[in-house]
Amino acid sequence: MIRAARIVGRPVLLLAGLVLAGLALRGLGLDSTVASAGEHGPALFVALAAGACALGVPRQVAAYAGGLAFGFWAGTALALLAVVLGCVLDFAWARIVARDWAARRLRAGGRLARLDAFLVANPFTATLTLRLLPVGNNLALNLLAGVSGVAAAPFVLASALGFIPQTGVFALLGGGVRVEHGAQVAVAAGLFAASAGLGVVLMRRSTLQA
Repeated sequence: MIRAARIVGRPVLLLAGLVLAGLALRGLGLDSTVASAGEHGPALFVALAAGACALGVPRQVAAYAGGLAFGFWAGTALALLAVVLGCVLDFAWARIVARDWAARRLRAGGRLARLDAFLVANPFTATLTLRLLPVGNNLALNLLAGVSGVAAAPFVLASALGFIPQTGVFALLGGGVRVEHGAQVAVAAGLFAASAGLGVVLMRRSTLQA
């Protein structure tokens, strides 16, 4: 119960930090920079956001930036595409470059081996659960999945589905919906908490089944 409360309670701090990051992006003129790119703006945003996420920038920042530059619906779609592309880039790099190195350590047992076994046994559910939770390192999970034995298709599909709730939430915070700002933040916080709660439920079910 305490562990679940911590997981659900952390969204408040994460929301506050990412809102501040989004305000910094607004101050730097992100929206005007993308707008000045004209018809190439969406492609430019996806390329930059995908590269940033692949290097470890939080996916929530990309979603906020998408909402800021393109509005809620387009911003959510473009940010989701960018985050999934970043995930695929990390996964492919790890599988191609580091798979043999990791295999030797998996045979030695330990935490990496346990995570490998968990992902391989429950590739879709385990990935979806971890994506919904507002904790953890997105880059680390991408790389660990790449060097593990998990199949690529269920990992990427579950990742894409798990990315949707928080991508929408932070695109909403970025200014996509034309409602009063306080109500906008309240709606986003509620959706974020619901996403985290669903992740906790899935995590507990997976633990019980294991």
